Amino acid sequence: MAESRPEGLPSKLYFRIGEVSDLVGVEPHVLRYWEREFRTIRPTKSAKGQRVYSRRDVENLMRVRELLYREGFTIAGAKKKLLHPEAPDPAVPEVSVDGGGRTREHLLAMRGEIEAFLSELGSRGS
Repeated sequence: MAESRPEGLPSKLYFRIGEVSDLVGVEPHVLRYWEREFRTIRPTKSAKGQRVYSRRDVENLMRVRELLYREGFTIAGAKKKLLHPEAPDPAVPEVSVDGGGRTREHLLAMRGEIEAFLSELGSRGS
């Protein structure tokens, strides 16, 4: 995974679950679920039994949230993306440098579908 330094992350080495929940923008139960799903997120336990997340854990959680919530990946897709970040997304057609018509045809077909969808939405509101 590429090293990224999220803006606004406090200059601390370790964080408690409530802090991480606020930073990442998800509820604590979601963080606990993601711990089970993603091997890159492994908080330790304090002497009192509280979860203690490292800075790297928090950065990984922020990346997971971005993949799931902003980029629309599934859990399985996000796992693959984290393991192989350079792999191309199969849902995005490759753009041909030689001006290939196949990409243009694909985009025109998508445009038609979007226009039909929008007109259907417009007719429902009337």
